[in-house]
Amino acid sequence: MMLVYVSETPIASPAPPAPSTTRTTAAPVRPAPAPLLTPLGLLTVLLGAALPLIDFFIVNVALPTIDRDLHAGPAMLEMVVAGYGVAYATLLVLGGRLGDMAGRRRLFLWGLAAFGLTSLACGLAPDAWTLVAARVTQGAAAALLLPQVLATIQAATTGKRRAKAVSLYGGTAGVSSAVGQVLGGLLVSVNLAGSGWRAVFLVNVPIAAAAWLLAARTVPESRSPHPSRVDGPGTALLATALITLLLPLTEGRAAGWPLWSWLLLAVFPFAAVAFVAVERRAERTGRTPLVPPSLFRIPSVRSGLTMIVPFSLGFGGFMFVVAVALQSGLHYGPLAAGVSLAPLCVAFFVASLAGPRLVQRFGRKVVVTGSLIQGAGLLLLALTVHADWPGIPVAALAPSMTVLGAGQGLVLPVLMRIVLSELPATQAGVGGGVLVTTQQSGLALGVATLGTLFLSLVPTTGIRDAFLAALLTQLAIVAGTTLLGLRLPRTLR
Repeated sequence: MMLVYVSETPIASPAPPAPSTTRTTAAPVRPAPAPLLTPLGLLTVLLGAALPLIDFFIVNVALPTIDRDLHAGPAMLEMVVAGYGVAYATLLVLGGRLGDMAGRRRLFLWGLAAFGLTSLACGLAPDAWTLVAARVTQGAAAALLLPQVLATIQAATTGKRRAKAVSLYGGTAGVSSAVGQVLGGLLVSVNLAGSGWRAVFLVNVPIAAAAWLLAARTVPESRSPHPSRVDGPGTALLATALITLLLPLTEGRAAGWPLWSWLLLAVFPFAAVAFVAVERRAERTGRTPLVPPSLFRIPSVRSGLTMIVPFSLGFGGFMFVVAVALQSGLHYGPLAAGVSLAPLCVAFFVASLAGPRLVQRFGRKVVVTGSLIQGAGLLLLALTVHADWPGIPVAALAPSMTVLGAGQGLVLPVLMRIVLSELPATQAGVGGGVLVTTQQSGLALGVATLGTLFLSLVPTTGIRDAFLAALLTQLAIVAGTTLLGLRLPRTLR
């Protein structure tokens, strides 16, 4: 603070002399301006967000090649997928809290570096067990990286710029899931320098390095003004709850539903109840819980997360099932299986860009309409599969994939915007962590539930009818999501 001293000296004159005084004027202290996220900085954090989201699905089209190369077997292949997803979902909220404490830019850079190194370990894995271990650590790195993206957007943007940034994040989240399978199919088919499936992991290394260099120059630092210590009991109980739910559901079927899978499922409800009780007590006694229960008393958070769960469940299950069905049932190669999803990617991204303007004009009708369009795309795909199987060319899937992607692109980005719309800046990290944890847990549950339904029906009904059953199940989920959309506020911020 600068102090300015002004001295007035009496001067001889006919008029009475003015008294000598000394006045001290303090310049007003203005708060430091909030860090500004430039367009290049936004592009950088979105690139960082795309990496872990792509990797959740990129292995789907590479699994048959991994199986042949490493002699992995069904159970080990599911662990390649599940190990990443469980570690990712389990540690996301903790990653958000660490960003609030230590600085989001700093954790973003650490996460990028760790993700690049663990991707290198995946690409160089000599056997299946090493690949599983590397995938688990890669999921942990992703959990360190991703929460910082939404938290940085919340802290470094305002108004229309924030709404646009969140919509772009939502579009990135959805498109990355489909792009993962398109890119995976392309990389496996090209077989760069004989790398085969390893290229789906090695490609992350130069991208993570480029994103790191950009982030170091363009992403502003931000952190919670009142950071708190990590909630140890809450972190342990949340990890226990997610692991006891996700691990048996993703691994149980492939392992033949052994005793350990049922024991873990039996532990889940107790761990979940204990987690809620511990978090409520922590907040009631003035401590800062890992997931503040007061967060769910914010109407936008509660209503948005309620819809994100079924949406993510259906989306995750669909992306897994369609990858298996196209390769095993229609005998598409990895490239054809990936290219068949390209119309979904393009439509999703275009719709996500249109979302902010449509929301301003039509409010919650955008979510409801998008959900109905998504349902129409699923129905059109089911009719195509029913009528033309097994001679369906890639081009015949384009209409249904386009409609499906357009509907999904109108739903997911808007739901993310709703969740974040009333979130205080001080809770940006934990709020982003809860949002992404909900999304990723839903994706993992979708792979586990719809994937298990599909794979269990294949031996008795065949791939076509099992695929149809999975599509109709997702259609029922979409119907429920549409009804939930009617409970959203009429106007959305």
